[in-house]
Amino acid sequence: MPLYRKSVLSLALLSALTGLAFNAYAHDGTHVATSSVTSVSSASSKTENLSDASSQANQLFDEIFMAEVMANPVSQTFLGIKQDYDKWNDISDAAEDKRMLKIKEHLATLAKIDQHKLDGQTRLSYELLEADLKQTLAQDKWRHHSYPVNQMYGQHTMLASLLINQHQIIDISDANAYISRLNGIPEMLAQLEINLEIRAKKNIIAPKFVFPYAISDSNNIIKGAPFDDSDKSSAIWADFNRKIDALTLTPEQKKQLLTQAKSALTDKVKPAYEHFISYIKTLEARADNRDGVWKFPDGEAFYNDALAKTTTTEMSSTQIHQLGLAEVERIHAAMEVIKNKVNFKGSLQAFFVFMRDDPQFYYPDTLEGRAAYLTEARTVINTMHSRLDEVFNIQPKAELKVKKVEAFREQSAGKAFYEPPAPDGSRPGTFYANLYDMKSMPKYQLEALAYHEGIPGHHMQIAIAQELTNVPKFRKFGSYTAYIEGWGLYTEYFPKEMGFYADPYSDFGRLSMELWRACRLVVDTGIHSQKWTREQAIAYYMDNTPNAELDAIKMVERHIVMPSQATAYKVGMIKILELREKAQQQLGEQFSLGQFHTLLLKNGPLPLTILEQQVEEWIKAKSI
Repeated sequence: MPLYRKSVLSLALLSALTGLAFNAYAHDGTHVATSSVTSVSSASSKTENLSDASSQANQLFDEIFMAEVMANPVSQTFLGIKQDYDKWNDISDAAEDKRMLKIKEHLATLAKIDQHKLDGQTRLSYELLEADLKQTLAQDKWRHHSYPVNQMYGQHTMLASLLINQHQIIDISDANAYISRLNGIPEMLAQLEINLEIRAKKNIIAPKFVFPYAISDSNNIIKGAPFDDSDKSSAIWADFNRKIDALTLTPEQKKQLLTQAKSALTDKVKPAYEHFISYIKTLEARADNRDGVWKFPDGEAFYNDALAKTTTTEMSSTQIHQLGLAEVERIHAAMEVIKNKVNFKGSLQAFFVFMRDDPQFYYPDTLEGRAAYLTEARTVINTMHSRLDEVFNIQPKAELKVKKVEAFREQSAGKAFYEPPAPDGSRPGTFYANLYDMKSMPKYQLEALAYHEGIPGHHMQIAIAQELTNVPKFRKFGSYTAYIEGWGLYTEYFPKEMGFYADPYSDFGRLSMELWRACRLVVDTGIHSQKWTREQAIAYYMDNTPNAELDAIKMVERHIVMPSQATAYKVGMIKILELREKAQQQLGEQFSLGQFHTLLLKNGPLPLTILEQQVEEWIKAKSI
């Protein structure tokens, strides 16, 4: 999955969690959403043509997007902008209040546009942006209905992750900005504590299981030199040294930078994290073991809103739960066929135990075993890449690399995830595999996982979206989870039609991954709507899937801290397959899979309802 995404414009505030990247300066740099207001609002001239109106509207869309980005230093870093390279975000409630006021101003500006003067693509952009802005305002009532510190994401780990993975140092100015950010960490963590306390006073505190992860991750950041007498450098110190070593500087300049960074780490960063850890421990003492968001104030309404936002449908929690149960039953039947094909004698549950426990299905829990996993993942991706022309008419320019999750966050991070490339080519897309526990990464799931996170999955979809030239900037970074994860799961499926998954165990792995997503529909709604406990949810995964127990634990804990998110995969995949089947039936020999995939990708991420409209229009146009 791409790391946690929200709305199109709130991507500017959550890019630290998503790894989004964008070459923001299409024009002169620091535009804000003011310069086009007059030209758009006065666009009632009868002599103005469709192209002019659309051009002006698209310029405004870009300016609104950039106004959000330029108010957000972390987003700027991900998007390749160095204007506030030495700063962190203001994550206070006061800052969020100002942002809501700005969004109201954006909506007022949009209202001055005459939609009838826009071409089709620009009208679609207008509708998407307006809907997103309105949804952002509507969702603000749930501002504190979240856990800003958890095992999946949070400012406490983002600070180190951004410095290490995103803050490039190509000159002394960048190095000084890095040091300034180190010195700014105490203020960030102090504000994070305030945000947690605001929630605690509303009885919104993460369940107890979250806190050991947060404490461990925070301790890992201040473990090693120069924080202690260890012979091994801490992750941040090692990163800064490596980046400084690569610069062409005098020995004295390097020494000065290293001295300043070391002082920031020991005098500012270490005490700040120690204070944060101490606070987290006091919060842990106030936590309980209630897992679902039903415990929140107006928790049921919040969860229903979350499901609607995640799936971009009107499906109720009960409908989603029942859909999951039906899909689990269907996939179990398909697995029975493979079980019989490999001549396994016993029940499906016994086959699950065999697939879970037999050593032949796992790489060794060694450095060599981990290296072998990464090598095979690269081979799978390269093989698929060589055949993309068979099913795609467009491909991304950005490269893709495969790497393991860093040690400082591997114990809490998910099974795998994807971070997008920088469109300027300075950074490739990255498929991260979490190899902390090799029993959670069986060989038979590797193929499907590589397709989902890499090619033709998230890398194809997200990199192509970022490289689009005919849509405004905000659409390049659309965050409709059902579309994004539906595409990812769909791309696990169609390689089978191309002859991949030749090994029956790999095909079983594909089905096991799909089964996992079907179970998510059951478990997410079970936890948050039907008051399942963490233990009930883990047992459901263990009874119905071949995955390792740690897989089940991590997945359930993800459900708990990211309500509704995991429902997107299956809902999105089912819709894409429905649309493909509809197009095939109505177009017959005129249907082209490559053209269908182009249609799905050429507009960037879309709500499923809009995606369906696009497919129906395409079918109608080809039928004439």
